[in-house]
Amino acid sequence: MLRSVVIDDEPAARSRLIRLLRAHPQVSVIGEARDGPEALTWIEEHQPDLIFLDIEMPGLNGFQVLRSLSPDVEMPLVVFVTGYDEHALAAFEANAVAYLLKPVEPERLAMVIARAQQITRGSSRQMQERRLVERAAKTAPITLRQVVARKRDARILISPDTVLYFVAEDGVVKAHTATDALLVNYQLGELEEGLPKEQFFRANRSTIVNLHQVTQIRPYFKSSFLLVLNDTASTEITVSTRQSKLLRERIPGL
Repeated sequence: MLRSVVIDDEPAARSRLIRLLRAHPQVSVIGEARDGPEALTWIEEHQPDLIFLDIEMPGLNGFQVLRSLSPDVEMPLVVFVTGYDEHALAAFEANAVAYLLKPVEPERLAMVIARAQQITRGSSRQMQERRLVERAAKTAPITLRQVVARKRDARILISPDTVLYFVAEDGVVKAHTATDALLVNYQLGELEEGLPKEQFFRANRSTIVNLHQVTQIRPYFKSSFLLVLNDTASTEITVSTRQSKLLRERIPGL
């Protein structure tokens, strides 16, 4: 029995897929999620065998859900669900991962379920499938309109506009706002790739700064700079010598 979760922001699409899955007794739908945060909660707390994951969801898309999973949570088998998009389909086929087109057709669904059953019969096949899904998620271009953060036991979405800076410390990345420091499940490289280029700047190896939150730029040691941020502590971020050259290109006149 494959314990599964259906993840889609469209109620009608969720209902239709759950109805179609009733024809497959080898699949048990243990839950449904309407957005990225709910999906993360279901996956991390219930650890399903299989998820049907919509790609285009507001706030946090399907690829971002997978990237935001806690490192100690085992990746379930994933069936991507998408509207027709030639580029998306090419990416799925190149990575050899399973996908369904909306509206989901019963025949295609039966094929995907049969494939999932075959994969679960061998641990090596499951490991290979997880690697393929992880590669598809990591290589998909993302735009971070919201960032998944953790506060105590809660998972919240924060707007990048409210973040003063992201910093990597002791192997973890935190988002610092004016009032809090929140753990995020992103590497700095992923943040640098997904955040708006005109707004966020890699100040040094461990820090990405929101330039919209900078109130002063001061000269510093060896032709570098200090960025003074818009918080009560007037936090100072050092720009490395190498990145100072790029900052001068970004902000003419420095």
